[in-house]
Amino acid sequence: MICSVRKQLAALLLSALVAMLVVVCFLARPEPAQAIPAFARKYGMPCSACHEAWPKLSEFGLTFRDNGYQLGNERDSPIWQNSSYIPITIRVTPNWHRESTNRLSVDTVQGMAGSPQQEIGSSSGGFDLSGMDLWAAGTLYKNISFVVLPSSDSSASFHFESAFIRFDNLLHSRWLNVKFGKHELDGPEFLSEKRILWLSANGGYYQGYHFEPVGDSNTFGFGNNQLGMELSGHSRNSLTRYAVDVLSDNGGNPNLPSGNQYDVYGHFSQAFQVPKLGQQRLGAFLYDGHAATYFLTSNGTPIPGTGRGSEPFYRFGAYGTFYFGKLDVTPLYMYGQDSVYLGTSTPVNLGPAGLPVGAQGPSWNSTVVEVHYTVNPQLIAIGKYDFVRMRQQALPIGSLVALPTGGMTTVTPDLGNTDAWSIGYRWYPIMFSRAGLAFQGEYANVRTVGTAPVTNRNTTNSSVFFGFDFDF
Repeated sequence: MICSVRKQLAALLLSALVAMLVVVCFLARPEPAQAIPAFARKYGMPCSACHEAWPKLSEFGLTFRDNGYQLGNERDSPIWQNSSYIPITIRVTPNWHRESTNRLSVDTVQGMAGSPQQEIGSSSGGFDLSGMDLWAAGTLYKNISFVVLPSSDSSASFHFESAFIRFDNLLHSRWLNVKFGKHELDGPEFLSEKRILWLSANGGYYQGYHFEPVGDSNTFGFGNNQLGMELSGHSRNSLTRYAVDVLSDNGGNPNLPSGNQYDVYGHFSQAFQVPKLGQQRLGAFLYDGHAATYFLTSNGTPIPGTGRGSEPFYRFGAYGTFYFGKLDVTPLYMYGQDSVYLGTSTPVNLGPAGLPVGAQGPSWNSTVVEVHYTVNPQLIAIGKYDFVRMRQQALPIGSLVALPTGGMTTVTPDLGNTDAWSIGYRWYPIMFSRAGLAFQGEYANVRTVGTAPVTNRNTTNSSVFFGFDFDF
């Protein structure tokens, strides 16, 4: 009886939600698309000038950002702006989502510590809330721009996602611009995790950017913002662009948690016109990094900031962005390699004798292909296929290695190989100079080879997501 009542209440609730969405869609009939709040209020530009589909930048938006958020007119400097103008945007995403996994390690006897483990499938779903971005950006004076982005998780625990100052057009040259602070690595614009169109737990990042071989201690993420200094430059319309960075080896974390090593990054891209297709872009990048393999300890506890035995790792790749009318396609290839000490989680101070027999530096290839189809300025369909393939395991085939989720597994040539795909859409019922709203739906699926915690079989995780992404 109780179950029947619950089912009736659930059906009524679902009907009410559907009715609410219909009303929202009716009341929010398409309006002329204009700019996102922060810079739209400053310059009065239409949304289509800087965004093909917010937060995806257009070529003009890329040039505007390269120019230090300046148009080169009298409105660039804050001393000429209305004193009531504050360059701040608030962004948050209330949503409904469902997360599923096919292999979850649980106690055979529930509630009994030390009980043997078994694997079951599990899923959970319901209404939820994303974190919040409080984004401020603009110019302090001519050719001096800034970004400050405090960002929180869903429990309002804040951190600085970005915080930098940039000096533009040094020596009166657009080829000399210096950025100082925490910032995103300059790279493939349409595959940026800071302007990503995906929002679900399994779809909201790129697998190759954060891939870590099983047993590896390197936690570097190519998509994460980093702390350091960047020298960049561009041609008049940003057809040609370059950036060179010197970065702390702390993964973008403040207070020098690792040590005193520095990483180097470089990026170059070139756009060109193709008759009847428009502007296309090709690019390449290289990251030469280091990561500590051990820390000094006090009473056996590692001391933050005392990282030692730094070992090298590399990431390099190439990409292209190609337009075919309303369709654009961005493929990216990335190669990753870690040192043998990072790959086997072995402290350097143990020396070669501390390495497992037959150990070698792991390497892998990753590829992502993302597709956007802009139906009109207020509706975009999106899809991506993202996969990683191990090229060389750190340990010999047949060895035992610890899983990050607990337990052990046997090394195979394809251990850790990942296949991920996502499909979705974003619909913009409103977008004007004061606020913007997007209604998003997506499905994401990720399959990883050999990482089930008990049986060492393949794991599959999936997300279903519907939410309202709004900024003001």
